[in-house]
Amino acid sequence: MLQIEVPISPEGWDEEKQEFVEPKFQTLCLEHSLLSISKWESKWCKSFINTKQMTDEETLDYVKCMTITQNVKEDVYTHLTRDNLISITKYIEAPMTATTVKSATKGKATNEIVTSELIYHWMIALNIPFECQKWHLNRLLMLIRVCSAKNQTDKNMSKKDIMSRNKALNAARRKQLNSRG
Repeated sequence: MLQIEVPISPEGWDEEKQEFVEPKFQTLCLEHSLLSISKWESKWCKSFINTKQMTDEETLDYVKCMTITQNVKEDVYTHLTRDNLISITKYIEAPMTATTVKSATKGKATNEIVTSELIYHWMIALNIPFECQKWHLNRLLMLIRVCSAKNQTDKNMSKKDIMSRNKALNAARRKQLNSRG
């Protein structure tokens, strides 16, 4: 979760009271998650992940979809600063995990359009609980990659490795059953 402070009124001078006025801030708690993407895609009817450049309106709307703070006034989002937007971008791009997975595709690009529904499908197929939809998206995608990689161990093994593994399994079974073949 990312917390940012949005300045909703600047520091200034109150002429009537003849005193400085402290700036006011609104704290926003944001979560870049599958749930947020699902909300955004339902409004814009296009893939969040495959969208290379978003308009300012689309970006602002995604920040609204990420917001988990309750009862935020609409005008707060118009006060987002450049630093706020930089913090949000860094948060979205952060890996949020120490795990790495070797790519099994070996450089082959796929033209598949990744949408929230496809990610939900992957979660269902890999028995990942729906509570993970609230995780940071990059962490969830890494979990999906890990589960996929662990489920495809034979596919990534060379024929020699598979033969060697099968030979060892057969030898262990023969020994266990006191058999020669």
